[in-house]
Amino acid sequence: MTETANHTEGTTLLASLKKLSPQLKPIIWPLIWGLLSALAASVVALMIPQVYRVLVNTALQPGNGTGGLWVGVGVVLGLGIVEAGLIALRRQFVIVPATTVETKMRTSFYRHLQQLAVEFHDRWGSGQLLSRAMSDLNFMRRWMAFGAIMLVVTSLTVVIGVSLMFSMSWQLGLIFMAAAVPIVIFGFRFRRAYSRVSRRSQDQAGDLATAVEESVHGIRVLKAFGRGREALDAFAEQAQELQSTEILKARSLAVFSLVVTLLPELALGAGLVVGILLVSAGSLDVGALVAFFATAAVVAGPVESMGPLMAMTLAAKTAIQRHFEVVDSVNTITEPLVPQKLSDVRGELVFHNVHFRYPDTADGVPDVLNGIDLTLRAGETMALVGVTGCGKSTLLSLVPRLFDVTSGSITLDGTDVRSLPLNDLRSYVSVAFEDTTLFSNSVRENVLLGAVLPPALSAGSLSADGVLAQALDTAQADFVHMLPQGVDTLIGEEGLSLSGGQRQRIALARAIAVHPAVLVLDDPLSALDVNTEERVEARLRKVLEGTTTLIVAHRPSTVSMADRVALLQDGRIAAVGTHSELLATNSHYRYVLASLSEEPQDLDSDLEDDVDSESEQKGNA
Repeated sequence: MTETANHTEGTTLLASLKKLSPQLKPIIWPLIWGLLSALAASVVALMIPQVYRVLVNTALQPGNGTGGLWVGVGVVLGLGIVEAGLIALRRQFVIVPATTVETKMRTSFYRHLQQLAVEFHDRWGSGQLLSRAMSDLNFMRRWMAFGAIMLVVTSLTVVIGVSLMFSMSWQLGLIFMAAAVPIVIFGFRFRRAYSRVSRRSQDQAGDLATAVEESVHGIRVLKAFGRGREALDAFAEQAQELQSTEILKARSLAVFSLVVTLLPELALGAGLVVGILLVSAGSLDVGALVAFFATAAVVAGPVESMGPLMAMTLAAKTAIQRHFEVVDSVNTITEPLVPQKLSDVRGELVFHNVHFRYPDTADGVPDVLNGIDLTLRAGETMALVGVTGCGKSTLLSLVPRLFDVTSGSITLDGTDVRSLPLNDLRSYVSVAFEDTTLFSNSVRENVLLGAVLPPALSAGSLSADGVLAQALDTAQADFVHMLPQGVDTLIGEEGLSLSGGQRQRIALARAIAVHPAVLVLDDPLSALDVNTEERVEARLRKVLEGTTTLIVAHRPSTVSMADRVALLQDGRIAAVGTHSELLATNSHYRYVLASLSEEPQDLDSDLEDDVDSESEQKGNA
């Protein structure tokens, strides 16, 4: 597991239920009515043996005729119909409320995941979160709707049934109770062992889900490097570990079921011998003996189900713990206590002595950013350069508060970004990352993801289609019109059906469509050829005139287009100036430029250029 889970083996079931109580409170009465319906059904089932007792002692005696027999049959039939109706009523009471709670908890869980800081998601495997959002909540719903109610009803049924058995014959009752003592002792041992193995099973299932997701997302890499067999072997090893754990669970449950089934059966066998002797001695009538064993048959079902219900309860306890490990995670990126509003956003961005270090960084390790002082004037484009790993991407992540500064501050038009509502801040600041992430939606939905369009368009404002067209044109992403359904084409999971350059241009169009006051670009043009990059830059200057732009640059062509350049060295801004000034005066800057990668080529861009050239030639002809 990516995240070291807070294993809470010492947590009691009562403590787990207490955490779940706010979710259960709105549906407590339907659950109570369901419980009462199930309990009433069990009581009705226990009444049937009493009818048998009366029948044997009266209607079935010689010379009593058949009238009493048919009355008894009718009573048993009526009780059976009532029992079936109560069971159906229990289901009606609990199914809708339980599924409603499951849906609300799943939605709340997803909302909390979205609010949690990036550092949380860096530590947790996606499969672990997926298993908590789906499997664990599904298990909790089934336990609320069935397991919890039936565990209570089963326990009460056994208590009531044993009491009735004692009322018919205390000697036979003692024999039956003698089997209960080792069951109780063994049950406590089973609870501790099964809790551990259940937790291990659910964690391993989450790890397995993570492995599947990573393999699916990285299928091209696995195929390209011929590592499919190795990935399969690693997956098979994890699957076998889960299999071993599940077998251990099944064996534990099988042993428990064996004990709770075998001992009562042995007790009934011994009770039969003793019962016959009591009848022979005249201490017990035949009707009572028949009713005793009929009651024992009714109680046998709940006794046998105690094992699975106990296992279900322990697994639900683990699911509750796993769920609240995420829900109780503290969100470090919080809304300001006293939010401030910006009436007119100009885009001046200032870093004041900014320090940052990642959580859990060892003592003695210097901060990634160790006193950043930098001012971006409103409307200017600044390139940020530095050697690999010097903290450029980290610095950019602080602007929209994907991370918070450890100390110091970042201000937008003189206001600390931590004082701005998160939604406002992230509408002022738009981001395009080098590692592009697209969603399994259409091109249109991906590009307009963050765009806030007015419900009633004022004169001169762009419609949704206008915003989309302008963003695609600025990002030089006109290739989307050649896709099968144009901008309505579904681009597939994470956009893997597109080239790297095409994905980058769609991601850039998404950032542009917001029309932000501050545009933060983490080298989003790295997969583009020089000509396409120049066209993109030229369009950016025209469409986003007045937008403050901070761009991480990894090649000289990007640097030379910026108004100014900031050099990041040893966690500090070592120099700021134009490209020409730094080139002439700073040796480290010259070293960084010399170490920048060769100009990459986006073959798709070149192909599009060739197609455009051929079209122009045909048009001229």
